[in-house]
Amino acid sequence: MNLQPLLDALGIQEDAARDLADGLRTQITELQARLREAETHLEHLAITRKTVTALADRLPAAPPDLPEHPDYPRILTVFNEATGPLRARDVCEALDHELLPKNIEGTRAKLKRLVKLDILTEVDNGSFARKQ
Repeated sequence: MNLQPLLDALGIQEDAARDLADGLRTQITELQARLREAETHLEHLAITRKTVTALADRLPAAPPDLPEHPDYPRILTVFNEATGPLRARDVCEALDHELLPKNIEGTRAKLKRLVKLDILTEVDNGSFARKQ
């Protein structure tokens, strides 16, 4: 019996298996490199999260949204330009509202709302200032 054709067939299969193994080793090397890159990126993200979390309490809080009324931004402008506490009557004058009780009381209600939003503070009864 002639074994040469059988040995040739085995040689072909061995070469194919060797080529396949070499290709798989190359892929494994490439995948290991990609895995190392992904793990490094993950470590950097964890460090970033830790840093941001540590700094978060040092950042100023975002100002609350103002109620939907055109007087609120104008009231804040009045307080930004003021050198001391203001009363509702003073704010009415600065906004060019008539000094009628209904206007003064409406302004006082807006000032109280800004106190609740933690934007203004009531220094004395009826006297308001910008929160520091």
